[in-house]
Amino acid sequence: MPRRALVTGGSRGIGAAIAATLRQDGHDVVIVDRTIATTGEKGRDHRAYELDVSQFAAVERVLAEVEADGGPIDILVNNAGITRDGMVHKMDPVSQWQAVIDVNLTSAFNTVRCLVPGMRQRGWGRIINISSISGLKGQIGQANYAAAKAGLIGFTKSIALELAGKGICANCVAPGFIESPMTSAMPPDALRREAAGIPVGRLGKPDDIAAIVAFLASDQASFVTGQVWSANGGQYL
Repeated sequence: MPRRALVTGGSRGIGAAIAATLRQDGHDVVIVDRTIATTGEKGRDHRAYELDVSQFAAVERVLAEVEADGGPIDILVNNAGITRDGMVHKMDPVSQWQAVIDVNLTSAFNTVRCLVPGMRQRGWGRIINISSISGLKGQIGQANYAAAKAGLIGFTKSIALELAGKGICANCVAPGFIESPMTSAMPPDALRREAAGIPVGRLGKPDDIAAIVAFLASDQASFVTGQVWSANGGQYL
């Protein structure tokens, strides 16, 4: 059944692939991103809103506008994320640590807090949070990112328990190394080393993640909640 979906960080990479796949499944898709004005997304075949999802007041205001413009959101995909890598003994408390926690973890609370009351009233909802292999095993130079992504898993499991009786399923997807703007910013030698350690012999593609999200967003996933779906090519078993 077609629903209305919201994808955070939907302008490029994994988020753009998720938005496209959900549209192909017939859903009415809305994206939010901090850089809509510079990405050309306003010309695409979905609605796009500029939003810094780390700021609760802004999320509350914009999501109210989103639902007023086109109807309630039943599928929420929390994909927005940033990296600010550095060794923990050199990590800046604000520009590296807090910035990553706010965008990668607090943003999921912000969107869930604003949209879940409506989902509860309607008795149906899907929440899919994009975690990471780094949240499962840790990563040198990514204490901030790994902490946020691990926190997202705990957050997801908790809200899954809270919302299971209301027809709302909450799950995580934990991608491994995916071809995306985020991984393309890695040093080439580091990326080659990671790719060499993937048993299936390649980096993942954004569509690999989008396909999992599409299933978790569907009516067929009504008995799946509180789970972490790893998609890492066998790199972490």
